Amino acid sequence: MTKTILITGSTDGIGKLAALKLAEAGHQVYVHGRNADKLTSVIAEVKAVATGAAVDNINGFVADFSDLNAVHKMAAEVNKKLPKLDVLINNAGINTTASAMTKDGLDVRFVVNYLAPHELTNALLPLLKKSSKARIVNLSSAAQDPISYKAFVGQERLDDKDAYAQSKLALTMWSMDLADTVAADDINVIAVNPGSLLNTKMVDEAYGEYWSSADKGANILTELAISDEFANDSGKYFDNDIKDGAHGDARGEFGQPHADALDKEAITELERQTQTVLQSLSA
Repeated sequence: MTKTILITGSTDGIGKLAALKLAEAGHQVYVHGRNADKLTSVIAEVKAVATGAAVDNINGFVADFSDLNAVHKMAAEVNKKLPKLDVLINNAGINTTASAMTKDGLDVRFVVNYLAPHELTNALLPLLKKSSKARIVNLSSAAQDPISYKAFVGQERLDDKDAYAQSKLALTMWSMDLADTVAADDINVIAVNPGSLLNTKMVDEAYGEYWSSADKGANILTELAISDEFANDSGKYFDNDIKDGAHGDARGEFGQPHADALDKEAITELERQTQTVLQSLSA
């Protein structure tokens, strides 16, 4: 069955590769990026490989995820344009950056990697509920560290590595909670570490080396989005790293996220802090 799929951060890396694979499989794919010219170019690339009815149903949205106003505007556009949404892949992310703080005084990793998908997803839930069996795939990471709420609210500065790992734990914690929240609506939520040090631009900028191909990450995103194998795995964490510590292109399996992602009290505190930040931004 053809699905309508939105992939954030899909003008580069595994998001783009997943968009190409899903369009080639005949699905209606919507891509997202912050640069309009780059987005137009990627839409053309995706259209070139699309098959079936998908050929005429490839499009995209522009938004800078470091600005939550832009995220809300994009969500409104998506809600207006699409009659329903079957799959949302929250892939957009940032690690190293020359501008660590947003105009609102928040660490850009917390905003792009956690607050933006949090706000986009909640705004798109009405569209997802119109699907018979919607899926939300959230891009976590092997890097997950306990959250400093001083840093979360902009009162403390973190280095790139710590900010990234804390923001990814926040996303993973929220994913587990979201799965419970939308269970009655038959929406499947999975957090996924797509693989450590994949051959992408973001990894190259952060580490200057890679362990596995970008296709490894794109393949698991594609499978989590559409494969019947994962139809009943909501509220789980897929770890695409090989358990024995070896590195390569073999697929991983479901595993355990950081303990805080399974801690109800920790998740409640994250949601409280999240609402405080969001309210301060809207004041």
